Amino acid sequence: MQMVPLGEQLREWRARRRMSQMDLALDSEISTRHLSFIETGRSKPSAAMIQRIADCLEVPHRARNAMLLAAGYAPDYRERPLDSPEMTGMKAIVDHVLKGHAPYPALAVDRHWNMVAANDAIAILTAAVSPALLEPPVNVLRIALHPEGLAPQIVNHAEWRAHILHRLDQQIEASADSGLAALRDEIAGYPARPGDQPAPPASSIAVPLIVDTAAGRIGFVSTVTIFGTPVDITLSELAIEAFFPADAESAALLQRLATEP
Repeated sequence: MQMVPLGEQLREWRARRRMSQMDLALDSEISTRHLSFIETGRSKPSAAMIQRIADCLEVPHRARNAMLLAAGYAPDYRERPLDSPEMTGMKAIVDHVLKGHAPYPALAVDRHWNMVAANDAIAILTAAVSPALLEPPVNVLRIALHPEGLAPQIVNHAEWRAHILHRLDQQIEASADSGLAALRDEIAGYPARPGDQPAPPASSIAVPLIVDTAAGRIGFVSTVTIFGTPVDITLSELAIEAFFPADAESAALLQRLATEP
């Protein structure tokens, strides 16, 4: 793969963040002329300056490595698999959070929404999913909206679909990730579910996920947890999504299911 010059990367990120050259220069505490020279390749910045500019542009770790490499420096951030020996402590934290959330579903995903871990309660959401969609790598968003996934069970399918696509749009805007863009195109191309109405205007505090399961109708709201100070790419891109019951009836049903053999 051909390496994109540093200046071109900076211009792309600056445009993505809607910052003028002057705005970025002021935030980075360098002159506009110096930044212009960096963007045109007439000046080679230090690794520290690249990081300072990247901080102002809120560039993800993976893309920072690409900037450093383009400038002739070694990458600052390593990418270790979550199941590697060096990540044992971090994986234990993830497992602790997931197990501690029982009897409610929770899962951990990578930057492309591939599931890397989950608790046993996730079965309530995957029980009727096609086995083909549960073959690794298991993509959580594909499971959610594929016609052979969870989609037929989602009561508020149009609302949930619109929520997921909006969420993907935000992530693509923030990360410039082509893999996420391809995933969004795939999901947006799934056929509309018969009887679906356009998503209603947002009128509640949070978008719920309402699912008809074999045990009954369950409403969920979700939270997302990320590591606060990651310096590893895997950790910086990992997110834990935890589903909570949206009402007392859903909570009681989930509690009952957890006690059944």
